[in-house]
Amino acid sequence: MTIEEVPTPKCGLNDVLIKVHAAGVCGTDLHIWEWDRWASNRLKPPVVIGHEFAGEIVEMGEDARRAGILQLGEMVTAEGHIVCGHCLQCRTGLGHLCKRTQIIGVDRDGAFADYIAMPAGNVVRLHGIPTDVGAIMDPVGNAVHTVLEGAEVPGSTVFVLGCGPIGCFAVGVAKAAGASLVIASDLNDMRLDLARRMGAHVTLNPSRDDVVTRVLEATHGNGVDLVCEMSGHPVGHAQAFATARLGGRVNLLGTPSQSTEVDFAKEIIFRGLTVYGVTGRKMYSTWNTMGRMIRGGQLDPMPVVTHRFPLERIADAIGVIKDGKAGKVILEIAS
Repeated sequence: MTIEEVPTPKCGLNDVLIKVHAAGVCGTDLHIWEWDRWASNRLKPPVVIGHEFAGEIVEMGEDARRAGILQLGEMVTAEGHIVCGHCLQCRTGLGHLCKRTQIIGVDRDGAFADYIAMPAGNVVRLHGIPTDVGAIMDPVGNAVHTVLEGAEVPGSTVFVLGCGPIGCFAVGVAKAAGASLVIASDLNDMRLDLARRMGAHVTLNPSRDDVVTRVLEATHGNGVDLVCEMSGHPVGHAQAFATARLGGRVNLLGTPSQSTEVDFAKEIIFRGLTVYGVTGRKMYSTWNTMGRMIRGGQLDPMPVVTHRFPLERIADAIGVIKDGKAGKVILEIAS
């Protein structure tokens, strides 16, 4: 990655040009920084990276202006998955699974820049939500999707397995949605502290706790109603299936870097589990729910933010993430 002067993006007829105020750094950006197998196979440089952001509308394409929905000067964020609108998934309410998805900062220029051009249909008004929060609504939305999909959370028991930033957000979402017990686990004690600040009732570190035994003890031997698996590790998968109650639910967000061996009969079928794979945010029901929770004061994701850097210090931002010393990291691009 290098910092360079590039032309201001052109604003198409259906686009808006946004002056970026703040942007979130995430694991995807770390993969790109490391130029691992996924990044080197997916990205076609040169490309501006960054897919979590918030900022101000400074220009509007003619058709976007005529629509009369968005206004110059509005503070906004945006859904970073740009979908075709024509495939089976898009036309059956599953646009987040569009087979032609383009992701900003990956497949097209992103938000680690002074300006980004976005299709007006992807733009989400902040309506008073602070810019720093707006900049991380993308990953908060992943947590909202993971916790709330298919689960009856009020009064339920929830286990969040893996407390990276999205896992910590998931703890907050479960608490906000009325879970009676939220258990969180991670190998990093700093992350467990963030999980407690987000509302976890019980925190476990697998390096010193027998996770499955402790979860069963906390639930009177039943197991939890919902497991949110955020680690993507085979051990996490095994713990997820073992700690879900009979007839419970496991929602999988963590992306594995290796295959997991599963005894489907013993771990899933005979236990009557429902397993759901989480991809991004539902467009746009997740955004509506998330915005209401934040504006209503039920959910505050800011305790997870531990560092802020100017864009010029992107190497330092990546460094604290690699060292496991950070929660969520924000780049300050414009005031």
